[in-house]
Amino acid sequence: MEFHEAEQMPEQLALFAEELKAPLEEEKPKITAKQEAYLADKCREVFAHVGELDEAIGKVSERWKVNRMSKVDLTILRLAAYEMRYEEDIPVAVSINEAVELAKKYGTDDSSSFVNAILAKLV
Repeated sequence: MEFHEAEQMPEQLALFAEELKAPLEEEKPKITAKQEAYLADKCREVFAHVGELDEAIGKVSERWKVNRMSKVDLTILRLAAYEMRYEEDIPVAVSINEAVELAKKYGTDDSSSFVNAILAKLV
């Protein structure tokens, strides 16, 4: 959502899934049709609630406006906040832990502590 226009999302998801279906390297994970459908559904659901999620994130983030957050951190926060609010089968602690791990992998050196602090306040 932060990197592409809304109308481009179906194409971007299809390109992503296609890359995983036919990996160039053996180390890359493959994606099943079920996983592809789950990913597309999760993207649609988060996008449908993005205003509400951003409002909640903005309320608990001290001195950080949502539009000033890194795109990676914000994307991770939105996904975790969505899971915490709407995915009853996912424990809150699991959502937070996974978000922190994603922030360590894809964010900056400070991302994991930033994500953890914001999500802890959303609980």
